[in-house]
Amino acid sequence: MKVVKIGEGSFYDAPGHSNCSCMNKLFAGQDTKRTTIAVSHFLPDGGATMSSSPKERVYVVLAGRIQVNGANGEEHILEARHMIYIAPNEERSFKVLGSEPASILVILTNVD
Repeated sequence: MKVVKIGEGSFYDAPGHSNCSCMNKLFAGQDTKRTTIAVSHFLPDGGATMSSSPKERVYVVLAGRIQVNGANGEEHILEARHMIYIAPNEERSFKVLGSEPASILVILTNVD
């Protein structure tokens, strides 16, 4: 078992992300073989540019409100306790809506 308490995770910068106050990586690399789990905090008007990843992604909105867009014009508005699955190599962008910050639980799984 591995426990990560508040303040024990590592911080990192994610390419293509804006107004991201911090990203607290909880488990990755040596901790797990296939899964990375992080909590990302975004300021109002923050978000991420259109990009894809070879990993499966699940976002769980913990606080705030975000708009997630797909490359094909798909658009979803997510609020606290909403979640979205993004398939490997599927493009997405997102932005924080409103004047409140947003926190997102991010789960990335390597696909073999």
